Amino acid sequence: MHLRATESLGPRVRATLLVLALLSASTGTASSQPGHDPAAALAAQRDALARLAVLDGTWRGTASTMLPNGEMQELTQTERVGPFLDGAVRVVEGRGYDGDGALVFNAFGTISFDPATNAYSMRALAMGRVGDFPITLTEGGFSWEIAAGPATIRYTATVEGGVWSEIGERIVPGQEPMRFFEMRVERLGDTDWPAGGALGPK
Repeated sequence: MHLRATESLGPRVRATLLVLALLSASTGTASSQPGHDPAAALAAQRDALARLAVLDGTWRGTASTMLPNGEMQELTQTERVGPFLDGAVRVVEGRGYDGDGALVFNAFGTISFDPATNAYSMRALAMGRVGDFPITLTEGGFSWEIAAGPATIRYTATVEGGVWSEIGERIVPGQEPMRFFEMRVERLGDTDWPAGGALGPK
């Protein structure tokens, strides 16, 4: 299709067609790259993300986070995690509720693995902020960091016996780490999210 043929369409339709055309072109280019084996790459991603299968399901518990004024806010915390793209990606959503049941925190993330660099990464969106962060898998969980000027924000999680514990620390060279976040949630059960409800051909 020539892009000129879409000029009589509305701007939203033209934009959608352009995105589809770009995706189609990029998919064809990627699959035709010498040495790229899509089946092998997907298998490597599934194997790597299987290490996070322990997170799959629904979780509920408590979290405490430090407010800008230094006070600690207590929340009811929920998490839901599931595989996507046939297990090649893990999708995570976290929600924090105050004592009145109001949603005061909502975060969404995708965890993926790049076989070319042998590295995990997380794309996170929360409260109007977006970022891509390296994530390191450990024997009992995972950790990830955010560069914040001279400081580093580090989250460290452990998962054992159906309990997911996580802390957040602000680390400044030459100073003791300052803990500003703590979460403890227990696994409630399975979920078919996010793959459940996918549309079929009919």
